[in-house]
Amino acid sequence: RLGEYECKTKEGSRLREAYGANTIYERHRHRYEANPTYREAFELNGMEITGESNGLIEAVEVVDHPWFLGVQFHPEFTSRLQSPNPSILAFVKKSLNINKK
Repeated sequence: RLGEYECKTKEGSRLREAYGANTIYERHRHRYEANPTYREAFELNGMEITGESNGLIEAVEVVDHPWFLGVQFHPEFTSRLQSPNPSILAFVKKSLNINKK
């Protein structure tokens, strides 16, 4: 999938918290996908599907991790020095809080 795609975020997820939106639009530049056949196995083993696009897995989070967010899109494509991508900014903010302890 190449180009921008709609992604529905899951309520209560780090993804939704980072973007502050139910629906986000992010850019893809690859032809890889997380196989939805393994969705149940992912969820049974501590991964939560937190972003989806037409039944395709866009984002996952690890439930018992301080801050783990894996995405299929490329947040670096839309990140700028004065306007960082929300997922990157949320990661940096959480990292700074973890290091203060």
